[in-house]
Amino acid sequence: MLGIIIGVASVIIVMSIGSSAQKLILNQIKSIGTNVIAVMPGAAEEKGPPATAMGITITTLRYKDYEALLDKKKVPNITSAAAIVNGTALVKSATETKQINFRGTTASVADVENIETSEGRFLIKQEDTNMARVAVLGSTVAKDLFPNLDPIGKNITVKDQMFTIVGVLKKRGSAGFTNTDEIMYLPLFSAQKLLLGIDYLNGITAKVDQDINIDRSIADVKATLRERHNIKNSVDDDFSVRSTAQALSIITNITNVLKYFLTGIAAISLLVGGVGIMNIMLVSVKQRIWEIGLRKAVGAKKSDIIMQFLIESIFITFSGGAAGIILGGIITYFASLIIARLGYDWQFSFSLRSIFLAVAIAIAIGIAFGMYPARKAGRVSPMEALRYE
Repeated sequence: MLGIIIGVASVIIVMSIGSSAQKLILNQIKSIGTNVIAVMPGAAEEKGPPATAMGITITTLRYKDYEALLDKKKVPNITSAAAIVNGTALVKSATETKQINFRGTTASVADVENIETSEGRFLIKQEDTNMARVAVLGSTVAKDLFPNLDPIGKNITVKDQMFTIVGVLKKRGSAGFTNTDEIMYLPLFSAQKLLLGIDYLNGITAKVDQDINIDRSIADVKATLRERHNIKNSVDDDFSVRSTAQALSIITNITNVLKYFLTGIAAISLLVGGVGIMNIMLVSVKQRIWEIGLRKAVGAKKSDIIMQFLIESIFITFSGGAAGIILGGIITYFASLIIARLGYDWQFSFSLRSIFLAVAIAIAIGIAFGMYPARKAGRVSPMEALRYE
């Protein structure tokens, strides 16, 4: 039973935690809104990730592309958009030094991604392109660089460049693939020219006025960028456009594959448990051979003997499965508490599907691995069995 208990508990834990992790990721993407589209450099298949997601640097997306997408004549349904570059730098305050992820962006990102400040202000439009040396800190970054101090108005050094803190963001956690609490926001050109030494963008995010206009907006964005990049055929696109809905679909498919793959690995331990049950039942047949002979001598049929041992095998696996479900549920619950304490918006998930699957697997293993010992018991001759010592 121990092998079955461990195997079923493993299946329950993997499926439940996998389901919770999937909900966490999808909810983070939904938190930035369902009417947001993203433009990334590099071509991609319709249902695949862009090249930049693979760590490839592509320089085809520029600030002028971002400005073109704000043209109402070309893309009428976009209400706001933000140009983005990302980087990492050693940041020094008066007392602390930390490696910080920073995002160079336009002030409009606050509207696109629903960003709010708890202290001070966010970036303003005039600072986008005038090389302003100001910074807005995520809540975690502010605590790391200025423990027990008000950071507003204080100076930090980023790659030997001095920046003044003008705002601190409200604690928000992860949104999409970004944890805003752990990021520092800088004006776009300041990040590009002073820190990264680049003239291209890592991406553009845009907000569409209504969900029903997302497909039209994606088509308008593609047409605008193809015109700017002198692309005649869509197969030559050097950019990718994705909506939140498309991202949700892609990530759901990916996480489902990972979840079921890991569940399959966990289920291997059930096979080990099944082999253990088969061995125990074979030993049981040998130890109870006199009992089998006696039952046959008083009228038991071969099918009766097979059914007896098969039911015993199924009972063992079912009992182990029930215990495994309880154990898996307890471990999953405490794991959820620990993960939630770490600051994640984690939901405890214990689906009926995982319970039914675990019970079905346990019973199937009981039948599969119990059949051979049961059939062997059914073939025992009553004459030989009664003489057996």
